[in-house]
Amino acid sequence: MQRRKFLQLSSLSVAGLSIKKNNLSFTEIRKPIVVATWDAGIAANKAAWNVLKNNGRALDAVEQGVMVTESSQNCCVGLGANPDRDGFVTLDASIMDENFNCGSVAFLERIKHPISVARKVMEKTPHVMLVGSGAQQFAVAEGFTLEEQKLSDDAKKSYENWLKKNEYKPVINIERTEGGHGPFAPAQLENGEWNHDTIGMIALDVKGNLSGSCTTSGAGFKMRGRVGDSPIIGAGLFVDNEVGAAVATGQGEDVIRIAGSHTVVELMRQGLHPEDACKKTVERIIKAKGIEKCKQIQVCFIALNKKGEVGAYALQKGFNYSVCYADDYNKLLDSKFLI
Repeated sequence: MQRRKFLQLSSLSVAGLSIKKNNLSFTEIRKPIVVATWDAGIAANKAAWNVLKNNGRALDAVEQGVMVTESSQNCCVGLGANPDRDGFVTLDASIMDENFNCGSVAFLERIKHPISVARKVMEKTPHVMLVGSGAQQFAVAEGFTLEEQKLSDDAKKSYENWLKKNEYKPVINIERTEGGHGPFAPAQLENGEWNHDTIGMIALDVKGNLSGSCTTSGAGFKMRGRVGDSPIIGAGLFVDNEVGAAVATGQGEDVIRIAGSHTVVELMRQGLHPEDACKKTVERIIKAKGIEKCKQIQVCFIALNKKGEVGAYALQKGFNYSVCYADDYNKLLDSKFLI
């Protein structure tokens, strides 16, 4: 008996040393933790962290977090966002939990919180995605209020400036301003330039479960009916509770082409660190489009694995992301990039 106990204790000691030797970044699982795209993620993370630190579910955290951004007067997300080229704001969103349950809405009008409608689709219908008038009809039936169809002051000014040129031309990283959170600098507003962005969020809760969310107004001044990657499970968002979660931001068409977020998760399944998985996925976009075309767009990914390790990578310089895992740690980090 004494010999058996000695061998058991010895094996535990060796295992502990092995973990420390092979995992230089983290010697233990870091949870709970929440990660979001762009500097808008700082405020969104605070709301998500309030759920996580009280032993809440990751699914609740990622919904509550991005609702903060949807409520803001933001030209990228929510009803304050830039309209399509016909002057109407249309919203897309998706959400996914630890059990492969997922829901999304696309081309949704006059609803303040599309992320919450997406969750209702997940929980109360046999479907994954509802779009357009059908999504709106479902939202109203579930008690959501139809808001007035009216552009925010910033979006109205941006749209009026855009109409002077009527050009469908992306400007990368326009979501980021030197003064902190805000989708446009004054000169950019005057020039009528547009953006293409989302807020995406992924979280790991105290039980070790993952969830993710993504919400956007899509590309400003897009063609009527255009839908990007954000509401498409496997493109803008993907969660596999055995492996990790990922979310995308940037030019949605090119994220869709390579099933971007799913690709990131599958690369993590092969053993890659989240940052390396994001990098290889960005490299696939360059391979698909060519370097010259890629110089005109921006695509970025953030990822989180079951260990609580975080990674991000962007096609071009200028992307940042927000990480929160404590009351006193909610920081904006600059992503690495290829071009």
